[in-house]
This record gives sequence, structure tokens and C-alpha cells, in this order.
Amino acid sequence: MAGELIAAVKSMMSHFEKMDFDAVEKTIAHEVQGIDEVSRSWMRNRKALADYFRKITGSVTGIHDSRFNDVHETIVGDVGILTCWLEQDYTLEGEKQHISAPTTVVLRREGEAWKISLFHSLPLPESG
Repeated sequence: MAGELIAAVKSMMSHFEKMDFDAVEKTIAHEVQGIDEVSRSWMRNRKALADYFRKITGSVTGIHDSRFNDVHETIVGDVGILTCWLEQDYTLEGEKQHISAPTTVVLRREGEAWKISLFHSLPLPESG
């Protein structure tokens, strides 16, 4: 059904914006992988992601206004691929940040739910 992947990603992002990391963990696969944009390093499992959440709790606040543009979904069996452009605002160590990032999310169907296996989003510097 069209829109089910972006619905899963938006649900995860809603929990992330509230910094409800227990709820975020319920939306991700055990072998999740992603990029920490601040340290520019890979996180390659739930433990690494949990460590990341603990690390940002003290320095990141006000995550809000996450928008997904140019969304494209492809589902092949129990694997979903979502590509989009993410725009997001937050505060890092007291300084307001805005990111604009091409984003790829790979999801795997587990039962009736889509779980995020890969969240690859790396902000691009503003041109000009």
C-alpha cells in the first residue's frame, strides 16, 4: 500500500523529536545501521544506536519541524526502500541548526510492522 513506508518513518521521527528513545527502539530492526551526522561515523547495531541516544541527550534539544520532501517508495517482498529529502531543525549545544539531507531508509517487514534497518541521511552544506 502506497505511503506505508513514509508512515513508518514519520512515526519513528515523531518519537525521535520527543526524544522518546524507548519508543524509537520499537520502530527499528535489531541490526539497524545509520550515520551519526555530528561525529560523522556509522552506528551498526542497536547498542551503538542506544549509545548515540545517550550521547545526544545532553547536547541536542528542540528537534522539530522534520519534513520529508520528494518521497519515493519501493517495496519488494518484505523489504522497503524509501528515498526522500529531509529538512529538520534542532539546537546543538545552544546553537540552532537546520539540516537539508538526501535520505535513504531501508525497512524490513516484521509481522505487520515495518522496522527500520538502515537510516542513511547526511546533510549537505548550503550552496552559495
